[in-house]
Amino acid sequence: MDNMSYYKPTDTIECNADFLKVRGIYKSFNSSSAHLEILKDINFDLAKGETMSIVGASGIGKSTLLHILGTLDYPDSGTISFLNEDILRYDSDKLAKFRNESIGFVFQFHHLLSEFAAVENTMMPVLIKGTGKKKAKEAAEEILIRVGLKDRINSRVSVLSGGEQQRVAIARALILNPLILLADEPTGNLDKRNSEQVHELLMELNRELGMSMVVVTHNMELASFMARCVTIIDGRLVEAG
Repeated sequence: MDNMSYYKPTDTIECNADFLKVRGIYKSFNSSSAHLEILKDINFDLAKGETMSIVGASGIGKSTLLHILGTLDYPDSGTISFLNEDILRYDSDKLAKFRNESIGFVFQFHHLLSEFAAVENTMMPVLIKGTGKKKAKEAAEEILIRVGLKDRINSRVSVLSGGEQQRVAIARALILNPLILLADEPTGNLDKRNSEQVHELLMELNRELGMSMVVVTHNMELASFMARCVTIIDGRLVEAG
């Protein structure tokens, strides 16, 4: 019997200073003409349930840092300690399991499969975990209803609006009740009305689920919703003024 906890609201958020600790992250890239240091000695803590936005101009390393936090990329050096374990030392199987169960991703370009229905896209993380199709579908329907897509559950993604597609992406990211949500320009392709709705939805889900959230954005209205706002200057993380 699968005892995995799927989407489940919570009434309390317990902060934990040892929840996520990022220390000494460096990242550089080499081209034929230059060696470019993008991140230099990045250090910060993120408590359980805490929200943080990363703002600033394109090309300063915001998305690079987010991808490293999500273990989609590796730093040149440094540690990411999650509940006192350095996740960068995990082998590939353990890292894939951690990423599937503990981190939800939302991107500007939704990365949905347009030929499949909203429910089919949403249930994929549960199927990847190895859960049966019936339970996966039930969990997907529940979270799709929560994000306001009750009447679009069986609609193909290709016929959904941009705002609806982003809601499907959010539902997919949250179906396994991750402890951390990482969002990269989640409203970058949306108009003002849909952007505001997504802003409100993300903050509601943060409160309900007690998940920590790191959001990369150019949208200062969205950034203002977060408890902390930081930027990257000369490769280093600083509080945004």
